[in-house]
Amino acid sequence: MSTSAAVAAPSSYELPVLARYWVGFSAIVWREIAKFLRQTERLISALVRPLLWLLVFAAGLHDLLGVSIIPPYRTYVQYQEYVLPGLIGIVVLFQCMQSALSMVYDREAGVMRVMLVTPLPRNFLLFSKISAATVLSVLQAYAFVLVARVLGFGFPGFGFVYILPAVILVGLMLGSIGLLVSVYTPKIENFAGMMNFVVFPMFFLSAALYPLWKLREAGAYAIWYLANANPFTYAVELIRFAAYGKIDWLSLGVVVGCTIVAFFLAARGYDPQAGAIRNVRRT
Repeated sequence: MSTSAAVAAPSSYELPVLARYWVGFSAIVWREIAKFLRQTERLISALVRPLLWLLVFAAGLHDLLGVSIIPPYRTYVQYQEYVLPGLIGIVVLFQCMQSALSMVYDREAGVMRVMLVTPLPRNFLLFSKISAATVLSVLQAYAFVLVARVLGFGFPGFGFVYILPAVILVGLMLGSIGLLVSVYTPKIENFAGMMNFVVFPMFFLSAALYPLWKLREAGAYAIWYLANANPFTYAVELIRFAAYGKIDWLSLGVVVGCTIVAFFLAARGYDPQAGAIRNVRRT
């Protein structure tokens, strides 16, 4: 056998494998997008929360938290501009938690058990579900950015483009955390309470709404320590720095590290037999 034939043989063998992975990945992503397009109220609800904070709460807090000179800012900024990265983060956070709820439903209905029958590895299928949630998060985040721009609020220059890699990484991290939460939520009726227990502490104990140095300045050291231990804080800061063409390496490391750890723990503990479908007895 010639050398060229020997080199060409592995590529011809690997192509069907890569094709199967791509077909599986794209099918899962498009399934989630199709479900989202049939539920326009999800987009509306995703925009209402951050827009209410931007237009109502921020107007009242403008004088209290109007300016901030901290990295990545080089000058004073309005509170509405400061809070934008945090509101993008909350859009991504709620979408990832809704996707985690969908995974609990799919597990109870037996959809995940059927999906895991395919020859693709379980970890890859779970990663595809997280990626689908991330794609929807990006779509909703940019819909919010567009509406905010129409209302007169936005990032300078090409900041709306620079945030794309950061939003993707944040989506993967929050999707992994949502998957981890779904692993320890065996029934769908318990997930709403668990979601609130995760979403609201992550959002309010972070740098999404105010600089953390204000907590330390006010003497709220316990809350300051909790906010610094909150991975959502670093997710918001990653988006904030990216909007101004900068990289916060600490935030990048925390986001990537939390993604890997949360996904590993979730994939290791995921049981497709959990939930109501497990209790069904064959007659």
